[in-house]
Amino acid sequence: MDNDISFEYDLDLKRLRRLLPETPGVYMFKDASGKTVYVGKAKSLKKRVLSYLLPGARARLPHKTVSMLEKVERLEVVLTSTEQEAFILESNLIKKFMPRYNVVLRDDKRYPCLRIDLNEQYPRLSIVRKIKKDSAIYFGPFPSAGSVRSTYRLINKVFKLRKCSTKGIPQRTRPCLNYQMGRCLAPCVNKVQRDEYLKIVNNVRLFLEGRDKDLVRTLKKDMFEAAEREDFERAACIRDQIRAIEVVVERRQMVSTKLEDWDVVGVAADRDTYDLSLFFVRKGYVVGSRNFLFRGKDNVASEIIEAFLKQYYYTSRFIPSQILISHPIDDISGISEWFSSLAGRKIVIHCPLKGEKRKLIEMAVVNAKNRLRTVMDSHVQDILDMLKSTLGLKNTPRVIEAMDISNIQGKTAVGAIVSFVDGKPNRQGYRNYKIKNVTGVDDYAMMSELVSRRIQKGELPDLFLVDGGKGHLATVKKILDQYGASDICDVISIAKADEKKGEMQDKIYVPMSMDPVIMQREDPGLMLLMQIRDEVHRRAIQYYRKLARKGLITSELDAIPGVGKKRKKALLQHFRDVRSISNASIEELEAVPEINHSVAKNIVSYFAAKSDRGSESTWNKS
Repeated sequence: MDNDISFEYDLDLKRLRRLLPETPGVYMFKDASGKTVYVGKAKSLKKRVLSYLLPGARARLPHKTVSMLEKVERLEVVLTSTEQEAFILESNLIKKFMPRYNVVLRDDKRYPCLRIDLNEQYPRLSIVRKIKKDSAIYFGPFPSAGSVRSTYRLINKVFKLRKCSTKGIPQRTRPCLNYQMGRCLAPCVNKVQRDEYLKIVNNVRLFLEGRDKDLVRTLKKDMFEAAEREDFERAACIRDQIRAIEVVVERRQMVSTKLEDWDVVGVAADRDTYDLSLFFVRKGYVVGSRNFLFRGKDNVASEIIEAFLKQYYYTSRFIPSQILISHPIDDISGISEWFSSLAGRKIVIHCPLKGEKRKLIEMAVVNAKNRLRTVMDSHVQDILDMLKSTLGLKNTPRVIEAMDISNIQGKTAVGAIVSFVDGKPNRQGYRNYKIKNVTGVDDYAMMSELVSRRIQKGELPDLFLVDGGKGHLATVKKILDQYGASDICDVISIAKADEKKGEMQDKIYVPMSMDPVIMQREDPGLMLLMQIRDEVHRRAIQYYRKLARKGLITSELDAIPGVGKKRKKALLQHFRDVRSISNASIEELEAVPEINHSVAKNIVSYFAAKSDRGSESTWNKS
């Protein structure tokens, strides 16, 4: 980047409108410490950057992008000559800075290929991890070292090319051990003529290109010719080659009658984890697959695919003629042109909607879902084991139940309990409660009633998660002790971060400790507990509002003479909340259908007599 033209700016919209160029390039958003938090490429830097910063832009942007912009204080742009150069620079900078808000492909392996150099006198087959721009022919990439080695061994067994590691033929007086073992044709001592050897090399090429029918047809012709010459040993050898090839062909899955090279990309998601499945289709056959795992909040499948394409194919590795993707991406034409320039031929990126290509996409997505299910199961087990260790729990928390109270000013409080099993919601374990035995504002007493009634139901979880701080935890722990349940299940509480005190992440409290357990903000264990806490909070509020809609929640208005259910509903529809009703004049109240002068006077008199004119009813819960 030292030789590139770069500029750095404050986020002054007026200045940026004037100074940003309408040329291709890369932009980097930086936080207060100067750390790069996002890298992006643009065909027009001015249009792209301003799309983040113009008035009203944030209302159209994804939540993840808005969160990123809240941390940004500086902008650096780097000008490039072409859009293709911008793609390359973007990929390099993402790899260099690993920005928090970019989707980053952390798999930086070079996948193995098979190589044959036809310029050699007696070409040999070798395994390489880098495709060079030379005159050799490359086959692959293979999805793993294991798959390329098995193919390499099969070819050596069937076709018996030379194994010498030297480029030229070594000078020998007698063949090496490979010839004695029947694994080499020994061109080093002229056991095979060059024309015959090159014919075998061509057969290897047909096999690796997936042209099995052409290869078998050629071999059968050679076998019959050998038999006619009464060279039965040669004919038997070719027969064995045909059988070995037919076994391989039977194992291959043919997905297209078109003998083309495709890569197929499918994405599946489970909460904040994404699996990308890549199928390698060569000459109509699926020859392998590979999976990539991505984690991060608020990503979308199209964003994952676009980031993967730009980072995965930006090397000298092979790019197939078509790349099929499960979700459309924004910059499909620009990336296609870039890939075409890298490959020196036309590359098409396509999101098919029907036909055999769509079926291939669906296969890749199913593969991604299955892989993700396996990964998530093992990942969740690791998270649960980590929680047990970090929090000093008696049990591995396979079953977690969280509890929360919802009320305003203590009126008709409700409680909710949600259940998670192996990190996933267990809807059968969800419960709603009306708090019956507590009056007034007493969260601890309400929590005591909630946990007492839950314990009496039996079959306790491995862990109770309480939404609250040390006081709420102590309250629940006391009830568990009274019922003798402390030996059966653990209990912890989770309290929201106090941003006024500069706290960055929620706090976990455990019994017998005054200080909270501080876990990293991105810790998967903390994220799981936060998810469960948020779910029970949502459930409690949902139940509260449900009762409110049914008129089962009491209101300040119920205490006013002459205001019944019908008039209460009319008042709330007109004024929206009790605070507005309490501030209304007699004339404004009389404007409401069903409210006469006498009832309006009662309403004004009631609120005038109350010392706290700002108190709201439970109807005003947001």
